[in-house]
Amino acid sequence: MSKVMPDRPVIMVVDDEPAQRELIGGFLQRHGMEVLEADSAEAMLAIFPQRRPDMILLDVRLPEQSGIDALPAIRQQLPTVPVVLITAFADVRQAVEAVKRGADDYLSKPIDLEELKVLVFDTLGMRSDASDGNKPSLPELPADFIYESSAMRGLIETIAVVAPSDAPILIQGQSGSGKEWIATLIHQWSHRADHPIVTTNCAGLSATLVESELFGHVKGAFTGASDNRLGLFRSANGGSLFLDEIGEMPLEMQPKLLRALETHQVTPVGADRPIEVDTRLIAATNRNLQDEVQEGRFREDLYYRLNVVELIVPPLAERREDILPLAKHFASQFANRQVRFSPQASRAMLAHPWSGNVRELRNAMQRACLLCQGDVILPEHLPAKMAVDRRAEIPDAGRLSQVERATILATLEECDGNRTRAAKVLGISRRALIYKLRDMEA
Repeated sequence: MSKVMPDRPVIMVVDDEPAQRELIGGFLQRHGMEVLEADSAEAMLAIFPQRRPDMILLDVRLPEQSGIDALPAIRQQLPTVPVVLITAFADVRQAVEAVKRGADDYLSKPIDLEELKVLVFDTLGMRSDASDGNKPSLPELPADFIYESSAMRGLIETIAVVAPSDAPILIQGQSGSGKEWIATLIHQWSHRADHPIVTTNCAGLSATLVESELFGHVKGAFTGASDNRLGLFRSANGGSLFLDEIGEMPLEMQPKLLRALETHQVTPVGADRPIEVDTRLIAATNRNLQDEVQEGRFREDLYYRLNVVELIVPPLAERREDILPLAKHFASQFANRQVRFSPQASRAMLAHPWSGNVRELRNAMQRACLLCQGDVILPEHLPAKMAVDRRAEIPDAGRLSQVERATILATLEECDGNRTRAAKVLGISRRALIYKLRDMEA
């Protein structure tokens, strides 16, 4: 007989980090769950006599008694309640062993929220789309935040969940993919939006003065310290601090950054007592920090403190539906007027690999607008390295790719919806175009 779940299943989240509980709990509540929280195994066990959860999300690393050590007591009180362990990748082998001892499943940090959702709904025997109709709409996006792709839509939906919390955030993505835009959006959608977001690039911080840059210093702390200095953490007090290229942070500085995150205190260089700060840290990197941890160049504990939820900005080549909307946005900025692209120019842009991502596209549009004398950007206005792309042909068989789909839509727009003209520009028959449009609607 299948178990009948209540209208609002009760999920217990056990983690000693308030930010982690806030993020996971808020995500589950967004999908119709009731959430109980505990910051230790002992606190969790004390709740059981009053409330029986339908599922337990249990962090492995807890103070005093670990999540794995608490499994026997959980099974003694709640023998049938599903228990899912949340574990760092270094503890996965331990988590697998724990599954043999009574846990039902495990999730690896950093948490993939979509994976968490699927696991919870599947474990409880619920339809994962049951709450979609009640999903809140996204906050208003800034006017200059342009996207059309489903890949970016998924990222933005995750940002809407994590932005209201105070949890540190790690944004990963290739250079030029828009990590700073994402950091700014997180700040704007948070309760800190009325306070500043302070931005710096860790690669540009002086190795000898990085502590002073971050935490400030008092007058006379070292040669050249002629005045007191607030430092980045205190300058961003009440708001957010965005540290780009966090992978460039000197290893000897990382424990002090971790301590600031854990205690919400900084000690200026030369000071004899710490100062309270209320600063949300957002970091970004184009490096694989798990590899950096394995190589001993980045602290594992700092990595997990930063990367509560994984935010990965997809490269422009993986979200080709965004190329033309972004290009039009940049072109209108640089030209100070409405400009459009010839079908040939659109096809060249859609076929280009964009290894430099959004930054490369922006630079290409700045160049095109300088060369364009009218209101139509032509292939010759684009960078010379894109010349080979102008000969790209659209495949006439098989599953529609992102490039093909975007090219067809762009050509139809340029031809004012006239399918006969669009087919001629695309070099295919009108019948073939109609078939492709039907495939797009399927």
